[in-house]
Amino acid sequence: MDEYRILVVEDEETLCEALQLNLELEGYAVDVANSAEEALGMDITRYSLILLDVMMGEMNGFKMARILKGRPETAGIPVIFCTARDSEDDMVAGFNIGADDYISKPYSIRNVLVRVKAVLKRVYCSADKGNDKNLMAYEGLSLDLSLKRCTVDGNEVRLTKKEFELLCMLLTNRGRIFSRSEILSKVWPSEVVVVDRVVDVNITRLRSKVGRYGNHIVTRVGYGYGFKG
Repeated sequence: MDEYRILVVEDEETLCEALQLNLELEGYAVDVANSAEEALGMDITRYSLILLDVMMGEMNGFKMARILKGRPETAGIPVIFCTARDSEDDMVAGFNIGADDYISKPYSIRNVLVRVKAVLKRVYCSADKGNDKNLMAYEGLSLDLSLKRCTVDGNEVRLTKKEFELLCMLLTNRGRIFSRSEILSKVWPSEVVVVDRVVDVNITRLRSKVGRYGNHIVTRVGYGYGFKG
């Protein structure tokens, strides 16, 4: 992923601004919301990760996270809870909802930055495997972005340009569901007329070409496609 976009949901404005500033200094694109209600009114699918306070106004962070995890289009977006609720029961509740990490207040900004980096690296397929920023991989499925080469368990698989770009997009954003229109805008941006059926055909071909990893390319009826891993 060329740029990670993070949403900070925190009702303490000063803390919110501090998190935004420091995350942006680390190279992330950052948006903020001062309540769960405000955040839910935004396009959550744009974000790579959500930093979420628990103790907020009418809707707390746990309830917001349950809503997001219950929606196919946002279920795969990682969530880190940042909260003053530091009991073991609260932490267990957070992880049971589907949190990727749980940071207790008071915390240092440095600690948050380290946790964010770790979750992004774990959830998304990092492009620095083997210190090679041109290599993207999931288990035995590998894409060499420099050579435009795909291998499955060490064996080269010949993909068309659009199949390669489609797999790259899905693999980079593991856990996220893309609608057909989103896929068309990202993989076929310059074509004047491209119908939704083109996406379906390429997904079908891609599944057959990547062997056992084809099962990881999932369909969410009514929403679109994603890579589950």
